[in-house]
Amino acid sequence: MRSSARPRVRPWSGTAAKFYALFFLTQTLKVDAQTANLLVAGALVLGTPFFIVFGRLSDRVGRKPIVLAGCLVAALTYFPLFAALTHFANPAIAEAQAASPVVVVANPDTCSFQFDPVGKAKFTSACDVAKAHLAKAGVPYTNEAAAGGAAAVRIGAVTLTASDSGFDSAQLAAALSAAGYPAAADPARISHVAVLAILTLLVIYVTMVYGPIAAWLVELFPARIRYTSMSLPYHIGNGWFGGFLPTVSFALVAWTGDMYFGLWFPIAIALMTAAVGGLFLPETANRERLD
Repeated sequence: MRSSARPRVRPWSGTAAKFYALFFLTQTLKVDAQTANLLVAGALVLGTPFFIVFGRLSDRVGRKPIVLAGCLVAALTYFPLFAALTHFANPAIAEAQAASPVVVVANPDTCSFQFDPVGKAKFTSACDVAKAHLAKAGVPYTNEAAAGGAAAVRIGAVTLTASDSGFDSAQLAAALSAAGYPAAADPARISHVAVLAILTLLVIYVTMVYGPIAAWLVELFPARIRYTSMSLPYHIGNGWFGGFLPTVSFALVAWTGDMYFGLWFPIAIALMTAAVGGLFLPETANRERLD
């Protein structure tokens, strides 16, 4: 059975909107799981009718412009939208960062890129331990190079220096708490309506891509090679690239200290999808079926 050489569209605006938003709310902003899941569920309910809206629109103006526009608008707006999520879901993080910025001082040669897709790698240097603790706590930080193997964490005016065994996690957590970095989002300060509105917009990005994409994929290939041409590559793309999203994003955040830096992974794939789709994929709406 032959397969087509045409490039495939990978709907990455959907991955970040559905999965990264929930991951960001619970793991970075420390919103309790029940609240985060209810907000995402509400956004899905509000956004679901747009699958029909964009599917119907694609019958009129074409599949390609809507799908690629969904990828582009998502890539261009993810950073401000996720910054807005921080503002409305856990503003204490930004307040603490402004009052008591955190700096990791270490020799860059002792700091690893903490990509661990199977959970077997060990990152034991003082730099790695400090960065992992801060990233898991949702604490943004900057990096400062130091000579030798010494490592320290500055939290405002307080400096914690690593011992031979690394950092004392309890001491680090206490210093962060004293500086105002929250261990969890304060339910009283969550603007539920604003967070729901942002999440609904992210779901609408999903519908821009997924509304037309089923028809587009079917129309791209003749029936005799359709499963070979679209099914296996599509699910490898979802499983491998989508499955690696939390792991890659955590490694990027721990590497830089920027809590939003993990967004570059879905943004890069969305931009690549738009570029490849724009250059190489044909419009299929209202053309003769390839059956």
